[in-house]
Amino acid sequence: MDSSVRIENALSWADSTRDSVYRDEVRPHWLPDGERFWYEVSIAPGKREYVLVNATDGALRRADTSPELGLPPAPETRTSEMKLSRRTPRSHGTGPATAIEFTNTTAGPVRLFWVDHAGDRQPYDTIAAGARLRRETYEGHVWLVADASGQTLGVLEANDTRQHLLVEGPAAPPPPRDSASRPPDRSPDGRWELRWVDNNVVLHPTGPDASGADLRVTSDGTAERPYVGPAAWAPDARAFVLTRLTRVPVRQITLVDSSPSGQLPPRTRQLDYIKPGDPLPDPTPILVKLTADPATPFTVRAIDRDLCPTFFTTDGRLNYRWSADGREVYFDYNQRGHQLYRILALDAASAAVRTVVEETSRTFIDYTNKTWREWLPGDRQLLWISERDGHAHLWLYDVAGQAAPRQLTRGEWVVRKVETVDATRGQIWFYAGGVRPGEDPYYLHLCRVNFDGSGFIRLTEGEGTHHVVWSPDRRWFVDTWSRVDLPPVTELRRGDTGALIATLERADASALFATGWSAPERFSAPGRDGHSPIYGVIIRPPGFDPTRHYPVVEEVYAGPQDAFAPKAFSLLPRQQAMARLGYVVVQADGMGTNHRGRAFHSVAWKNLQDAGFPDRIAWLRAAAAARPGLDLSRVGIYGGSAGGQSAMRALLDHSDFYSVAFADCGCHDNRMDKIWWNEQWLGWPLDGSYVAASNLEDAAKLRGRLFLMVGEQDTNVDPASTLQVVERLVRAGKDFEFLRLPGVGHSAAESAPGKRRRLDFFIRNLPPEINR
Repeated sequence: MDSSVRIENALSWADSTRDSVYRDEVRPHWLPDGERFWYEVSIAPGKREYVLVNATDGALRRADTSPELGLPPAPETRTSEMKLSRRTPRSHGTGPATAIEFTNTTAGPVRLFWVDHAGDRQPYDTIAAGARLRRETYEGHVWLVADASGQTLGVLEANDTRQHLLVEGPAAPPPPRDSASRPPDRSPDGRWELRWVDNNVVLHPTGPDASGADLRVTSDGTAERPYVGPAAWAPDARAFVLTRLTRVPVRQITLVDSSPSGQLPPRTRQLDYIKPGDPLPDPTPILVKLTADPATPFTVRAIDRDLCPTFFTTDGRLNYRWSADGREVYFDYNQRGHQLYRILALDAASAAVRTVVEETSRTFIDYTNKTWREWLPGDRQLLWISERDGHAHLWLYDVAGQAAPRQLTRGEWVVRKVETVDATRGQIWFYAGGVRPGEDPYYLHLCRVNFDGSGFIRLTEGEGTHHVVWSPDRRWFVDTWSRVDLPPVTELRRGDTGALIATLERADASALFATGWSAPERFSAPGRDGHSPIYGVIIRPPGFDPTRHYPVVEEVYAGPQDAFAPKAFSLLPRQQAMARLGYVVVQADGMGTNHRGRAFHSVAWKNLQDAGFPDRIAWLRAAAAARPGLDLSRVGIYGGSAGGQSAMRALLDHSDFYSVAFADCGCHDNRMDKIWWNEQWLGWPLDGSYVAASNLEDAAKLRGRLFLMVGEQDTNVDPASTLQVVERLVRAGKDFEFLRLPGVGHSAAESAPGKRRRLDFFIRNLPPEINR
């Protein structure tokens, strides 16, 4: 069979598996009595079942329609009732699987876009007039509906509840920038409003009894050194804090739209894009105190900067927060280079600055994931997450510093996410990884602990990764858990003990398996050090024959911000399409990725070129030794973004193991990428670690067959990063393939032409036996 036909068949087959798992999603809707809830599940193509549950005893009633159970209609969100924001919507995080239903009641078709983490629109579906579509997604992902002309009709963020968007007309546009609807910097007593005039701040009298002229608080602000908001008022309105900013030039990159709609000549646009090493704005907190003296109605004082000399901030925001009694204002100090993080307290009487929380690291502080905090009522205590003992755990701080911090959780496991804090009961609920002995440490379990560190309990049981939805009064929770090789199981449990009340659903994946879909195998083996287990998955082609030898293709993304090998049950269409062509597809998390403790994570520090390769190669060799059919003489690799950087790096540093690589939109030189991601792991000032991680600098080392792809409208990773690698490879006389996709943004390989070219490249350069 022609390879192009096989590719189209593989892609269409992967897409066809989309709606072939049933009874897998339970979204509880609690009734007013607080003891019953209902949900609906898909049980067959086009068929749904409604279930009423009595939480007190776990009794279930099932029916074909909701009226049979006397249930209220499903809640709807209408686009005409939405209000658009001026801020570019974007997805944040990738939470548990969920779904949104869209109903198009307009007269024409509408288009559905996923808004990715960079804010770029990725086209997904067209919904005909009068049609209804169910879109599987993940909590935290943002979806945008537009009409045929491209006008935004509505934007919706997926959450962990049942959602139905009724598309009936455009949402309200955002208010103009000078609109009165913008919240003013008004004092708590309503007497004053801060206004920003010519780079300075003015106090404007407000309220029904307002009289008198504006009071000019500052007069020395300039365009280069303005006074800026947002300001924060003390609760008693006797003081406020704002920021004086030293501005710096902001780097811009130029994106070329080579084939713009509506015109023949190319179009360019500039984008603010701060890169590692660039100058950053320098903020200084300014304390303004109001007095009763008409001659001197206020005092203005800049704080001492000894404890905060070098802020890392791109916009000058410092997260100001006043104490409940108005005696102190707190703010964050993230030191550039990310080896020091403080929460500081500014004394409103003396303007002295002291440290409330201090984190230090010889490598890096994971400030994007591990600086969660919760101020308890009265602001005398603070909950904080820290890796100071080597693992992410919860601590309780005395804000005044009179008592030493108290560690609330401890052990060879990590706190991943705080779910709820109940200050009245003195308890914290959180998700933890590695807390169940002998289990994959990336599986999430719900736990609880008291503020004094006592009463620790794990509330979930099954071997898999868990997601919980609580009843409104938290007496019960619905727990859905799964593994890559186990379809979702949904249970009802007691909120206090986690005791099982009833199993609500076991997902039915029989239709999925009937298509030839193969569940991934979980596999673990020691990494480079011979003892730290590395966890990953093996996906085999349909009809796998262990007596034959199959080429191996690895999907790689080794960014230190997270861990990426799949854990929950998922269709994995990208990997499954590749496997269907006759490849064994693998994915694993090596050292340098997140959620395994500080030592495991810190391997990435000033060492992004490592990308966990020594661990994953050891893991693959162990897999081939234990599982017949994996041909390690034929290994390829693909990835996008940081994964694109790693895919090319495989042929620079590990060409004795990998022979074929497909690199999509790679950040091939970290000096060319966005500042926050790269200085987080490689530090500041820039040093030789940036050069060592650069595919550009090492391009002449290329051995093997390489495909480079980039979307020319990529706003996440500067497309010039790929183009500069192209130039360096040409200069070095290296053979490779390259495709620049017009009008496409980040993750170009996930576009329709990108998917086809990736599969075609592997078939031509790493042909499976079935295609020989």
